[in-house]
This record gives sequence, C-alpha cells and structure tokens, in this order.
Amino acid sequence: MDKKKKISFHLDTPYSATAWPQIIPKDQDTILELLCSLLSPLGHYRSQHIHPSKGNRTKKRKRTGQSTADPALPVPPAPELQSYVDIGLSCVSRCLQKTASDGLETSSIGIDEKTQEVPASRFYSVIFVARSGQPNALSSHLPQMVAVACKSHPSQPPTRLVELPRSCESRLSESLGIPRVSCIGICAGAPSSSALVDFTREHVAVTKIPWLQEANDAEYRATKINAIETVIGARKKARGESSK
Repeated sequence: MDKKKKISFHLDTPYSATAWPQIIPKDQDTILELLCSLLSPLGHYRSQHIHPSKGNRTKKRKRTGQSTADPALPVPPAPELQSYVDIGLSCVSRCLQKTASDGLETSSIGIDEKTQEVPASRFYSVIFVARSGQPNALSSHLPQMVAVACKSHPSQPPTRLVELPRSCESRLSESLGIPRVSCIGICAGAPSSSALVDFTREHVAVTKIPWLQEANDAEYRATKINAIETVIGARKKARGESSK
C-alpha cells in the first residue's frame, strides 16, 4: 500500500544557518595543550590560596576557636593573567554585547570626542567553547555576537571562535581549579598568550555571517519558501474505536 504524501511549506531564514569555524582534530589537541598550559597558573593559585566555602556552620565553629588559631598568612596577589580571562558563557556574552555596543557608540561620535567620551572596552583575542557537535541552543548565539563585535572594531584583529569537544571540559576545569567550565574568553594583550593566540589565528578561520554582509547592500530579496514533500502517517485510532 502506497503511503500518502503531502507538500509542506517552510519559510527559509538565514539567521539560524551560521556555521562554526571548522578545526581539524590535530589542531584542536595543540590548542588544548597551549590553553591548559596558559591557564595552569590560575588553577595553582586558586588551589593554594582560595578555599571553597563550606557553609555557615563551619564559620560558626571557626569563631569559637578563633582565639587559639594561628594568624592567617597574607594572601599574595593573583596572577596578572586573571584580569585578562573571562570564564562562563554569561560573562563572555555580556562582554561581547558591550564590545559591540561600544563600537556603535564610537562610530556615532565625532573624531575629536572619541577618546574622551567612550572608554576602551575589553576585546577578546580568542573564545573557547567546549560543546558537542550537535546544535546547542545555549551557545548558538556566539558566532553572531563575535561577528558583530569584530565588525564594530575593525582596527582590532578579528576574534577567533574555537569549538572544543565536550570531553575537554574536565581538563579545562582541572587547569582552572574550578568544578566546571564550558566557555573561556582570552582578552587582547593577555600575558604569555602570544603562542596560543598566534597558533589559533593561523589555524582557525574568521567567523563570517553572510547575511550580515548582505544587509549592508540594502538589496531587496524576495521571500524564499521551501516546499518539502513529506509522508502522511497512519491515522491513530481513538480509544472508543479500539473496543468496537
């Protein structure tokens, strides 16, 4: 018995068709080694001088024995790299949004007023995201935000967006000394990051958004409707029909 077929229509949109830069596995391994080597001083500092919270009950116990406890040693300052590294998808997304908006404000201000009214914003050299090969709704906005931020600051080298396998998350967490990490942003000018940034710029392509470039042409484009042939499944029987 031939199955019935029907034509379904879908509106095509270019906004969701954004491909991440492709990286071969060999280059991914090299980038991961360089990144973990760069971040390891932060994890060592955190393990030695930053102790995780154990709750309010532990604080109360410490107050009772505070008189007999030895005075705490002064904590040395954090490595300089810490101020150049942003950790977390929310933190990186907020910084990209601010970078893009600051660039738009700078372009709308006169040349003599730029340096006085618009402060310099953080600009990422590289952004690393540990994600699987399947589409991820949590990080799907990053290619668009990276492209807009780079377009807002044409004088800066384009930010590279690096996709790492989900299995790399444990190594990144160990290097940083935190339980979990999925997104890391390295700001421009980070100390000891030249080897990592140079290798990444050489082996990872710039993130491009075709529809963002086409929008500047202000050219009319007709609505594109996709006609897809699908098969109609068998009709489900109601509860009353099965007993008859």
